[in-house]
Amino acid sequence: MFNNVKLGIAPIGWTNDDMPQLGGELTFEQMVSEAALAGFQGTEVGGKFPTDPAVLNKALDLRGIKIASQWFSSFLCSTPYEENEEAFIEQLDFLEAVGASRINVCELTRCLFAEECSMFGENKPIATDEEWDKLTDGLNKLGKLSMEQYGIRTCFHHHMGTVVQTSEETDRMMSNTDPRYVFLCYDTGHFTFAGEDPLAMLKKYVDRVGHVHLKDMRLPVVEEARKNNWSFLQSVRNGAFTVPGDGNVDFDPVFKVLSDAGYQGWLLVEAEQDPAKANPLEYAIKGRTYIREHTGL
Repeated sequence: MFNNVKLGIAPIGWTNDDMPQLGGELTFEQMVSEAALAGFQGTEVGGKFPTDPAVLNKALDLRGIKIASQWFSSFLCSTPYEENEEAFIEQLDFLEAVGASRINVCELTRCLFAEECSMFGENKPIATDEEWDKLTDGLNKLGKLSMEQYGIRTCFHHHMGTVVQTSEETDRMMSNTDPRYVFLCYDTGHFTFAGEDPLAMLKKYVDRVGHVHLKDMRLPVVEEARKNNWSFLQSVRNGAFTVPGDGNVDFDPVFKVLSDAGYQGWLLVEAEQDPAKANPLEYAIKGRTYIREHTGL
């Protein structure tokens, strides 16, 4: 079904950088050991990971796994481009040293996913036309830099509680960025949570998908979150997110569209859960088993 595709799992099922109390007692070593034990080939960089590439590489090599990518917080709408670029280059240097091929950029100007207030209704961040110009122009510059100087793809991560959340906002971001330099970090869960059709968005942009986050959603919890105006953090704590095969997202057509398009790169399981309620190793194995059964990978 797939060629040149690797499977990874994000550390956020073990330890949550936005809510350090979730999995605060769990270590980096446990996370990467259990990811390998569950049968994954890689992971993304988390807040507890060693910042020395040599130390990180040694720990990963011992377990036979790789770094797929890392989150990058951009503030292109609200801070000078040069400040964003300086932080971006520092992170690219690190990613190059650990052999990663992707960097996942998310615009955090006025974002709400680390806040306790509701992310719905009037609270939802909206970018002005001037901010949109700064965002897309900045993404083009960062993407060109990462591709030409590092061979690393810049993949934009649409996300709940940010200025690029909806299908309309994703369309605007994609249509105003250069397809040679800016790719989509396609996330099944965030499009589902936003009330969008994740399959329709994938079909529209499959040729520009540079990275994939496989995130399942428990729709009864999502509906309750919308009804009661929950914060993103409250939604996580109450179990809105889970691993593929444990929620209501239909992944089979997603896998087919990606496969038919010849997608190459990483399929990365990313499911924010409270590890006290959802044992990370158990759920990692559950997600890995589902992917094997549905793709043969």
